[in-house]
Amino acid sequence: MSPIRMGRATVKTVSAAELGSRTTELSMALVSGADELDPTGVAVARRVVDKAVERSGITGDHTVVALAGATGSGKSSLFNALVGADVATIGARRPTTSRPTAGLWGDSDASELLDWLGVAARHVVDTQVPPAPVTPGKPGASATTDGGEQADRCAKPAKVGRPATSGGLGDGAVVGSLDGLVLLDLPDFDSRELEHRREAERVLELVDVFVWVTDPQKYADARLHDEFVSLLSQHDAVTLAVLNQSDRLSPDAVKTLTQDLSKLLVADGVTDAKVLATSTVTGQGIPELKQRLANAVAGHAASRQRLKADIIGAATRLRPGVGDTEAEVGRVPRDELDASLARAAGVPIVLDAVARDYRREAFAHTGWLFARWTKGFAADPLRRLRLDRTGGRPPIHVEIDGADVRALLGRSSIPAPTASTVSAVDLATRGFVREASAGLPVPWAQAAEDAVDRGEGTLTDSLDRAVIGTSLRARRPVWWFVVNILQWVLGLVALAGLVWYAVLWGFALLQLPRPETPSVGILPLPLVMVVVGVIVGIGLGVLSRWWARVGARHRRTVVAQRLTESVATVADEHILIPVDEVLMRHRETREHLEAAAG
Repeated sequence: MSPIRMGRATVKTVSAAELGSRTTELSMALVSGADELDPTGVAVARRVVDKAVERSGITGDHTVVALAGATGSGKSSLFNALVGADVATIGARRPTTSRPTAGLWGDSDASELLDWLGVAARHVVDTQVPPAPVTPGKPGASATTDGGEQADRCAKPAKVGRPATSGGLGDGAVVGSLDGLVLLDLPDFDSRELEHRREAERVLELVDVFVWVTDPQKYADARLHDEFVSLLSQHDAVTLAVLNQSDRLSPDAVKTLTQDLSKLLVADGVTDAKVLATSTVTGQGIPELKQRLANAVAGHAASRQRLKADIIGAATRLRPGVGDTEAEVGRVPRDELDASLARAAGVPIVLDAVARDYRREAFAHTGWLFARWTKGFAADPLRRLRLDRTGGRPPIHVEIDGADVRALLGRSSIPAPTASTVSAVDLATRGFVREASAGLPVPWAQAAEDAVDRGEGTLTDSLDRAVIGTSLRARRPVWWFVVNILQWVLGLVALAGLVWYAVLWGFALLQLPRPETPSVGILPLPLVMVVVGVIVGIGLGVLSRWWARVGARHRRTVVAQRLTESVATVADEHILIPVDEVLMRHRETREHLEAAAG
């Protein structure tokens, strides 16, 4: 049962803190996900947030009730009957209601609220003065015709100390007070004047309680149900339907039509719909209607209930625009992505150069001493790729931007990636993004796709800088030092043997007595020195060359790990982090919408 229906004293309480929290959550959802959510729903949600902020900032505890209906439903007559005969002086009549008119109960100033509502015609109800008696066909001195005609009324100041009950048609007494009630008589929402219809729709977006006034001829009007009641069905806690002009029907017909109208309201989405039959001619249902309005006013919570319903409705409308979960970028497989980026960065070429450079340097330190000069004939593989630089750092006081990095570090000479390599990177990137955005609505998946940095040359330059900035060398192995000493010793031994033979040859050339030459077994010592120095040196060089291949493979593995980390950093910067930011926005939007909708 709706809280304003008979049997409930107050509207369901909605605290200002809860309303403020829901408003903030919806606003944050718009901040984080407006670009990916339904544009129409976003526009509605922004209006709801603005309305909630503005309405909450208006002082005073007022409840705004709107009488809305089609032409001929008698809502203006019902308005006059609720306001009472002593509200205003009758002026010139107009054929239809063109602007909303407000009836005010209570002493509290509602000027700020009415200015916000855009209602200029304002009438203060004096509840101390008893209403005029009802005569058939004349609901009161200020009554309008059932066709919507309305009298011009001037405001009458309210008096302090009025009783809690308010006058009206019928004999029933109102339990509770109407103080704080702002009753609006709206233009017909099916008026032939477009301006009238727009004015009615504008005010309906701002009021707290809807009273749909129908008549036996138009209670099933499609415009009423399709364009108003069904769209505002989430506000069933602040919705009331009235079947006016019931004096034209027999009691059985009234019962049948109210039941039929209740079924239509349930079909519109209004849960537990009930209809009140009224007549401004006989006074039927007027006291009950006043009682229900008093119930709505009690607690002054209808405005917050309406705003809460608006926020829930806006959040619920936007909720299908986000998924139920989102992936964690760090858990998405990235092996294929990293491998394709490594190929695009020329990592295999660099690793081959690193292995050759290791073998070349190993030969320079461990090769046969008298063959090392041949190193100069072999090109430096890292220098050919312009990767032999350690790079300098700019002065601390100098500010550089991204464009200067390339000039500072230069470019390597690694061959540009082929078309197939570029295509492989694109496919791997799309596959990663598709995996990361699985289960997300299309706009969010597209946002993740667009977030990936695909600027012309940007990714290629970043990969190249990553390779240049990675150390491709390591500390020289200890065995290089040991073998180098041995090679020098062997070389010097062989050289000493040759020098010894040269001295002996000199003695023979000068026909001088030859000194005694020591021997090792049957071999002279100089010959042993030359043979050992040369043969052992060459053998040690061959062994070192084989061991250098093993070391080159190890160096290749170490550098490969470094380059993999560098390439992974580029992937993080250009792909993973942008995608993760989209997923984080999606998560925040989803959580904010769920919190706003409760």
